[in-house]
Amino acid sequence: MTWSAKQYTMFEQQRTRPVRDLVAAIPDRPVNTAVDLGCGPGNSTEVLAERFPQAHVTGMDSSGDMLIDARKRLPALNFELADIGTWEPAQPCDVILANASLQWLPDHATLYPHLVSQLTPGGTLAVQTPDNLDEPAHRLAREVAAQGPWAAKIGSVKHNERHTASYYYELLSKHCSTVDVWRTTYLHPLADHGAVVEWFKGSALRPFLAPLTEREKVAFLHEYQTRITQAYPALGDGTVLLPFPRLFIIATR
Repeated sequence: MTWSAKQYTMFEQQRTRPVRDLVAAIPDRPVNTAVDLGCGPGNSTEVLAERFPQAHVTGMDSSGDMLIDARKRLPALNFELADIGTWEPAQPCDVILANASLQWLPDHATLYPHLVSQLTPGGTLAVQTPDNLDEPAHRLAREVAAQGPWAAKIGSVKHNERHTASYYYELLSKHCSTVDVWRTTYLHPLADHGAVVEWFKGSALRPFLAPLTEREKVAFLHEYQTRITQAYPALGDGTVLLPFPRLFIIATR
């Protein structure tokens, strides 16, 4: 299941807004080293570097395609191909940013404390994850997958771990001096229902589409868009407001 930088950046402005809010909430303190885990095409790394211009900033991602775009965008920064699940820095970091990346990984009870352990004393773990599995866009994807002729292939696709705000607060409070958790629902104006489908093709639909043949993909997306059109009424000019809840965490060691 590969990532497409081109598909992801179709909605870069909307996808970057949450990371700007996240990075702005990182406490003011001297930062010498900062890492962006799951940097994608570099949009989040750019925000991080702008916030801490004196820091040595590194972006890491498991997708070579994403890293090509990131290096083009920010040639002065260092980008590395790495697996977040097994990542360990050579030395502790002052800031670890994980924007819309940790939801793809399992075992959060181990992962989150492990990341905190890689911080310097007083360092910050800043995390943003989509909190939208109960939104129509996700629910309809699961329904189409389970009800179509491709059900044997994708009817049982499972999403990786996501938990409540209280779960992460309790988990991280055992390892951190302060933990701040909040939830924001963004209302992204998209051109039409086709744009909603294109948005999720770059993220949530990937596990469903990857096993399908090209013909099956076309049929799946047609049925999905039909249901999306019913679930998200368009405004008078055709614009569709896409509600997108996200969970934010600022944890200071």
